Formats: sequence, C-alpha cells, structure tokens
Amino acid sequence: MSDISLRLLPWASPEGKPCYLSTDHPGGRLSRLADEVEAELVECGEAVLSGARAVLADAGAGETALRFALTRTTESLRDVLRVAECRERASGNARW
Repeated sequence: MSDISLRLLPWASPEGKPCYLSTDHPGGRLSRLADEVEAELVECGEAVLSGARAVLADAGAGETALRFALTRTTESLRDVLRVAECRERASGNARW
C-alpha cells in the first residue's frame, strides 16, 4: 500500500479555493514547481519589506506611496503566511 499524502499548494484555484497535490513522489514535477513558487513568494516578500521600510523612513512619502507600500505588504504577508501553512502541513505540525 502506498503512502500518498495531500500537499497544500501555494496557489489557489480560480475560485479562490485551496489546491492540493496528491502524490507519493515528493520530488515530482508539481512538487518541485510548488517548492520554486514558495521560494519566489518568500523572496518577493523580502523585497516588498525592504521597499516598505524605505517608504516608512521617508518623512516626505505621501499618501499614495504609503497606500501602495501597505497594499503590497499585505499581499506579501498573505502569500508568506500561505507558504508557512504549506510547510507546516508538510512537516506534520499543522494547526489548521
């Protein structure tokens, strides 16, 4: 009997529902793609954080710059929390 598990993927369906991968091969093509997407989301989050810090450090930053930085920051936080959930579930320590 195979030990197939469901992996939460770092993207959602077009309807916004969670996507799962059912596999007994964690090194498969879709698993590697999910790993790459997770790494890109974390890297993007780091870049957005750096940009948000720069905007906050600029005393002359206007409302538009602040709103843009906050919007991108909340998007990145959502994505990085999704990655954390994916990795937590993969480790078997899921809280959800």
